[in-house]
Amino acid sequence: MSFLEAVLMGIIQGLTEFLPVSSSGHLALFKILFDVETDTGMLFDVLLHLGTLLAIFAVFYKDIFHMIGEGVAIIGDFFRNAVIFFGNVFQKKDDPYYRLIDNSYRKFVMLVIVSTIPTGIIGYAASDVIESASQFLIVPGCFLVLTSILLFISDRIDSGSKTPKNVSYSNAFFIGICQGFATLPGLSRSGTTIAACLLSKFNRKFAVKYSFIMSIPAVLGAVVLKLTDLKEVSVTASDAGCYAAGVLCAAVVGYICIRAMLVVVKQRKFTIFAVYCFIIGVVSIGGYFYTA
Repeated sequence: MSFLEAVLMGIIQGLTEFLPVSSSGHLALFKILFDVETDTGMLFDVLLHLGTLLAIFAVFYKDIFHMIGEGVAIIGDFFRNAVIFFGNVFQKKDDPYYRLIDNSYRKFVMLVIVSTIPTGIIGYAASDVIESASQFLIVPGCFLVLTSILLFISDRIDSGSKTPKNVSYSNAFFIGICQGFATLPGLSRSGTTIAACLLSKFNRKFAVKYSFIMSIPAVLGAVVLKLTDLKEVSVTASDAGCYAAGVLCAAVVGYICIRAMLVVVKQRKFTIFAVYCFIIGVVSIGGYFYTA
């Protein structure tokens, strides 16, 4: 893989991870159409996702720091409740327990955890299928068409008003399932999860925020899993430089696109992306049969 290919893939990742047009689908199409060779397989794709993860932290850092703090507080209150429980049982006390979920940020933390569970199970179980599917032009093509349909529907869903305190854990689990299936090439993760949030009657601004923040554990999990394969992968100094350039491009472009998505969802501007995904999907499907 050349330096230019790495930069182009970083730009593609940054644009398509947050714009609802499928980063995995576009990266798969780029590799197939331009015959990009890389010995590290999905490793570079994961690193590119790490770059867009930096963009999420840059945009939502206030919410993320609040969530980290409240997440630690939940753990602390859990252990304090455990101490109270044993005191009540063995010392015949009647001390009250601390409420674990007593504000919106704590509820936000728990919702993200619930969403991450089905995403992790689906992503881990289907990892080999996902990697294989990326090698065939017809697969991202079909899922890009499906993404187009989801985006078209999203613009026509009535606006909801749910914020963390109104969102149910069943809503979060459903959205996590959708995120798990969105690892398939061509099925936009942001488009799929935002559509799922809107179907669950989320406030439109919160739907975007939830979609992007809930991706953090999934991406970090994928990075950790790939670390176990590093001993089997040989990365040269030249490759490392290319990867760094790709990650930087993904982070910078991703930051810009998150800001754009906050406006797109609020103003119901998904239709243009729906048309784009449909055209690219149909062309990809046609290209598969033409070259078969």
